Amino acid sequence: QVQLVESGGGLVQAGGSLRLSCTASGRTFSIATMGWFRQAPGKEREFVAAIRWTSGSTYYADSVKGRFTISRDNAKNTLYLNSLKPEDTADYYCAADPRFLSTIMVAGAYDYWGQGTQVTVSS
Repeated sequence: QVQLVESGGGLVQAGGSLRLSCTASGRTFSIATMGWFRQAPGKEREFVAAIRWTSGSTYYADSVKGRFTISRDNAKNTLYLNSLKPEDTADYYCAADPRFLSTIMVAGAYDYWGQGTQVTVSS
């Protein structure tokens, strides 16, 4: 089992920045893929970014490419959110899986999830 805890959400003005962290505990050695998803009110959960734990390869949704950066360090990954827009407002969730996921952008592919952290971007 892997437990994930997110932190770092908050309220920021458009154009501002935030840093979200996801700390893993438990069988962290088994993690192969970690990702971030977000869910706005009334919308489905959508992919934001992911990273391969061994290689460090990163993947981004087109909507955040060039603005968000994902990195990892030991049992923690960090999502840097820059040039934030009101449409980035959502609950952000960290996810992890012990497999080398081919469906890295699909929420249903991940086994482990954090409780979420809220990001609100005011215009």
